[in-house]
Amino acid sequence: MAGNFKNKYGPWGLVAGASEGLGAAFAEELAKRGLNLVLIARRSEPLKRLESELKSKYSIDIRAVQQDLASPNLIEDLSKHTSDIEVGLIIYDTAFYTIGDFFNQTLENHIRHIDVNCRSPFMLVYNFGRKMIERKRGGIILMSSLSGFQGSPLLTHYGATKAYNIMLAEGLWYELKPKGVDVLVTVSGAIETPNYISSKPKKLSVAPPPMKPADVARETVAALGKKHILVPGRAYRLSSFITNRFMPRTVAIGMMAGSTAKMYGDRDVIVNPKY
Repeated sequence: MAGNFKNKYGPWGLVAGASEGLGAAFAEELAKRGLNLVLIARRSEPLKRLESELKSKYSIDIRAVQQDLASPNLIEDLSKHTSDIEVGLIIYDTAFYTIGDFFNQTLENHIRHIDVNCRSPFMLVYNFGRKMIERKRGGIILMSSLSGFQGSPLLTHYGATKAYNIMLAEGLWYELKPKGVDVLVTVSGAIETPNYISSKPKKLSVAPPPMKPADVARETVAALGKKHILVPGRAYRLSSFITNRFMPRTVAIGMMAGSTAKMYGDRDVIVNPKY
């Protein structure tokens, strides 16, 4: 199975946002399947730790790239590390978010939402996707959020950027499938990442518990080539199904607003603490 995966999506996989949490879990899932790795993250120390851990466990090559994914020179800078290799799989995991009223947030933070959550995944997909089409094989995984299924008050701009990723992936899935390239968007609920823990959300009695990063990564990688969209975790799949199929959209928006307010409403604007 690992050999088939490497033949289809190797020899190199690229994980954007790979320093810890879900990105690190994705990196390990690909390493288990024998892919060499390009790991991109803004913070160098956790990136170096992950590189060391994976090299000690798996016989693979790793190129660790310290890079701010909001950089306008992303592709130019990244090409210095990837021009001599074949990247057969890209996973865009990182995201920038703020929690709070839309107009209480700075213009700089709003623009960063677009740069990190929309422009950068588009640039990576466009750059590496064309090469995958030429080779007639490859894979693209974009991470999205349940907040992208409807308007998400207090997460308004984050939800909007996550909707972009859903639409981008679904359209590309249809276009690229006959060309040998698989595309998947994972639309996740809460994940127990360092960023999520650092935001200190209040627990909701009616909400499913946060998923473990390793479980999300495992389920996502296993779904590549088998479906175009995945909501990981049975509890979140059921919740999403009920919300999207049986609730009026206005009710779903109100529920999202109420949940976010209960989790974070006692504080001012929260900026993704570790991005």
